[in-house]
Amino acid sequence: MTNATAPAFPTLQRDSTTPMHQLIERWFIEAISSGEIAAGDKLPSEPELAVSFGVSRMTLRQALTTLQTRGLLERVPGRSGGTFILEPKVECDLTGLAGFTEQMQRAQRKATAKVVSAQTLPASRMVAEALNIPREAPVFEVVRVRSANRQVLALERSWFPADQLPGFLEHRLTGSLYRLLTRKYGHTPTTAIEYLEPATVAAADSALLDMPEGSAVMLIERTASTSAGMPIEFARDLFRPDRIRISVRSGLS
Repeated sequence: MTNATAPAFPTLQRDSTTPMHQLIERWFIEAISSGEIAAGDKLPSEPELAVSFGVSRMTLRQALTTLQTRGLLERVPGRSGGTFILEPKVECDLTGLAGFTEQMQRAQRKATAKVVSAQTLPASRMVAEALNIPREAPVFEVVRVRSANRQVLALERSWFPADQLPGFLEHRLTGSLYRLLTRKYGHTPTTAIEYLEPATVAAADSALLDMPEGSAVMLIERTASTSAGMPIEFARDLFRPDRIRISVRSGLS
């Protein structure tokens, strides 16, 4: 972490409709997004910040706690510690059916993919049930490490019905696989059922995710289907929760 000099913190104008701690949170989010504050910057002490913002320490602490929960700040204890700015998490919105590449474009990040393996396998029971094909029918398994701005974010493990996609593994597999399915085969994924659950990194995956074995990750299991209702992809993706933030939008009918 660096000890770059932080900018002057403004005395915020009170808003009758917005609590002060939310105004502080909003200021930090905008300052980080604009680059006014950078990852690694060390903040002044809480008493100094409270005076700068013109708020009580309790109000300031409420704002900092929220920002820490969102992964934007880190509090390091000890004499050499302090409060540091973290690299903002990348938000992935599961509301629509956008692949990783599209998600990173929304977040203004450059997505890359490293193919770990791409092979034809007999479908396991789990894969066969998800793709609605006979057990041991041929499937293409593609395993990729997904990164953005040179940071490893996820490990993707996907299976596709081989009978529907002749020559699939001969194509370039480092770009959007959904785009490949659409342009080369006419099978556009339009709907998906996704399940989220906590998991831990197995020894075989720890080096790929650049995380210690046993670290906590988010597992997203997905079955994507075409408009005709044909399952075209079954996936089990592991996301680094320290770098990815999952969101889902909902509305009341």
